[in-house]
Amino acid sequence: MKYDFENLLDRRGHDAIAIDAIGDPKWAGMAPAAPKEGFDPIPMWVADMNFPTAQSIIDAVIARASHPAFGYFADSDEYFSAIAWWHRLRKGVDDISREVITYENGVLGGLVSALKVFAAPGDSVLLHSPTYVGFTGTLTANGYHIVHSPLIRDAEGTWRMDYEDMDRKIRENNIHAVIFCNPHNPTGRVWTQEEVAAAMKVYERNDCAVISDEIWSDLMMNGHAYTPAQSVSPWAKDHVVALYAPSKTFNLAGLIGSYSIIYNPMIRKRVKAIGDKTHYNEMNVLSQHALIGAYSGEGNNWLSQLLPVLSENVNLAYDFVTNRLPGVSVFRTEGTYMMLLDLHDYLQKSGLSQKEVLKKGWDYGIGWQDGHQFEAPESIRLNLASPTARIREAFERMEKYVFI
Repeated sequence: MKYDFENLLDRRGHDAIAIDAIGDPKWAGMAPAAPKEGFDPIPMWVADMNFPTAQSIIDAVIARASHPAFGYFADSDEYFSAIAWWHRLRKGVDDISREVITYENGVLGGLVSALKVFAAPGDSVLLHSPTYVGFTGTLTANGYHIVHSPLIRDAEGTWRMDYEDMDRKIRENNIHAVIFCNPHNPTGRVWTQEEVAAAMKVYERNDCAVISDEIWSDLMMNGHAYTPAQSVSPWAKDHVVALYAPSKTFNLAGLIGSYSIIYNPMIRKRVKAIGDKTHYNEMNVLSQHALIGAYSGEGNNWLSQLLPVLSENVNLAYDFVTNRLPGVSVFRTEGTYMMLLDLHDYLQKSGLSQKEVLKKGWDYGIGWQDGHQFEAPESIRLNLASPTARIREAFERMEKYVFI
């Protein structure tokens, strides 16, 4: 089937936070303010896509919803087989059995379940910064102390891990649990096999358990290759809790549902026991069928058509910033559909604050996101998962109304 990723999907009034929360007082401080009269909002803040999902997902959900009973149910062999098939096809992993898969309502819930196995409230946990806002909120709400190891942009502008800083902070803060983000949100960096292996050596040397958020691993831009953290060494396979979901890949966040891959049986049983104790960490029947529809031949066809469109958007955004927005710099996103604009030089030159620039964008319908939430106070985060014409329009508005 051929999919349309160029015409705008109208999400107004269809429960989409990305659209309906803009200008809503209930979301003040989180969502963009309403634009000035004459400017429609271009949603670039919530990390979901403004595209219709794969037909196989719609068909699977409708087929199940057509049966008029939604009582208690058991997860199916087909669900686990679909996960194993998808990982073999898209991630090059061929040893996933039903036994190593553990269901989680969401990646952040799985992160907390795993952390409770390895650390107590009050303990320190290592994160890289810039940092995904969901990590910050979840860890803080559950009583953990966050220690940041800043990523560094090299002479070419590429984000790099500072292994010496990681090692030193782990030792100084007596850390035994770390969060790894692979690919990295919000920078869009896809760690190479060598970089993942080097990070795992730091963690192994310091006897750290690793919770690795790999939810973005299907969304590789411009031919970049993803390396599963568990694949780089026997130690990593035995000590990494890897968290996945179809939600970013297929725009399914509203259906709820993720899963972990945990090879170590003792860790897996303890993580599952913690999740089970809430009695709310249970699969939704429609979510189960949505995953089966996603992790299928037609789902793969849809994704294969999507990735060139997202890559084109990344390239358009990178070229526009580099050539037409003086004082703004950007790393060309390698994975995810997010991009982080670095405003440092522009702020110095213009005398404006980051908040003032952010608000100027909102005034003209550029619904971008405050970098303060991501430990990047001189940056703004952008979602590039919209039709290319809308991305181009957003950057043209930046040039005409914001960065002047």
